[in-house]
Amino acid sequence: MGMVMAVSFTRYGRLYYLDPGPHSPKVGDKVLVPTDAGPEVAECVWAPQWVSEDIEGLPVCAGLATDEHLARDEANRRRRAEGRAIAKRLIRKHGLPMKVIGVDYLDADNIFKIYFSAPHRVDFRALVRDLARNIRARVELRQVGPRDEARLQGGIGPCGRDLCCATFLKDFEPVSVRMAKDQDLPVNPLRIAGACGRLMCCLKYEHPLYVQAHQRMPRLGERVDTPEGPGQVVGRNVPSDTVTVRLNGGGRCSCPSASVCSPRRQYDAAYGTPPGDAAAD
Repeated sequence: MGMVMAVSFTRYGRLYYLDPGPHSPKVGDKVLVPTDAGPEVAECVWAPQWVSEDIEGLPVCAGLATDEHLARDEANRRRRAEGRAIAKRLIRKHGLPMKVIGVDYLDADNIFKIYFSAPHRVDFRALVRDLARNIRARVELRQVGPRDEARLQGGIGPCGRDLCCATFLKDFEPVSVRMAKDQDLPVNPLRIAGACGRLMCCLKYEHPLYVQAHQRMPRLGERVDTPEGPGQVVGRNVPSDTVTVRLNGGGRCSCPSASVCSPRRQYDAAYGTPPGDAAAD
């Protein structure tokens, strides 16, 4: 067990987990997060609390931010906004098919890192020289793909929640159409694509749950006996652990998958229905 807290560098942005160390910040407090470029200011969105998981290796919170740190953070924010505005203006001037996605500024080294998306490789050598001259700093341009673009910009997914990649998802794993088929989803790009235009990441980390559920649930088309009579399985709902059965006598019913599985029915026949299930029926 150990103590863990969560912070975010931007409002509703991606969460980063820290070991609070000897500090006890409250939600909304500005704290210092150790980074390769030195301590940076972030907002505490999850106060320190005990967790049962192993949390070894987390960065340790460097304490509460002082007025000096807050002033430096605000100055860096203004510099990033200035760099973004200049970059957009010069991109239009050079007529390049680029879209600015994010800007980082390392004040210790006076370096701007500008992230952009483009439909293909772009020759931006002249743009870099123009940017360095106007911003008066060293400039690095980095092209990102659609998934990283969604992560940097943030947004709302088809589920109505903040994008996973912009909040808690750390790594992008390969996602295939087979995963959508295993989850009984229609192979329709409009239904299984995320804000980035690629297959939704949640198809990947929900896939094992569906595979395990389908191994114990009756297959589509299988003949089963239900509390309301025999029928054929025409639908499965893994989140609610229920199956939809078309009854031989007409009509449909939705019942727990355990009530139509042979092992469960054999158990009930041998030992009787548990009191809790009898009350539910």
